Amino acid sequence: MSFQSYLDNIELKTGKTPREFIALAEAKGFTDPGVKATPILQWLSDDFGLGRGHGMALVHVFRNGAQIGDKHVNSGGTHSDPSNRLELDGVAARR
Repeated sequence: MSFQSYLDNIELKTGKTPREFIALAEAKGFTDPGVKATPILQWLSDDFGLGRGHGMALVHVFRNGAQIGDKHVNSGGTHSDPSNRLELDGVAARR
């Protein structure tokens, strides 16, 4: 599953776009430097029913924004993404 697919599936499950999750995380102080992943993952699990994989995808977005590494861009592998930029405004914004 591509990184973007993880984010799209999170939106389908929760009804919230990655950008909306960023705003929620900012309000809780989870985007501050030095915040560990554990409390963020616990919040995402408790409040939204997200598992570790989907939670870590959001942690990455909280820390790095829309930028992802080039490692999986057009790699042809399971986690291949077409670009090193993620779409954070939701599935509907891309249609």
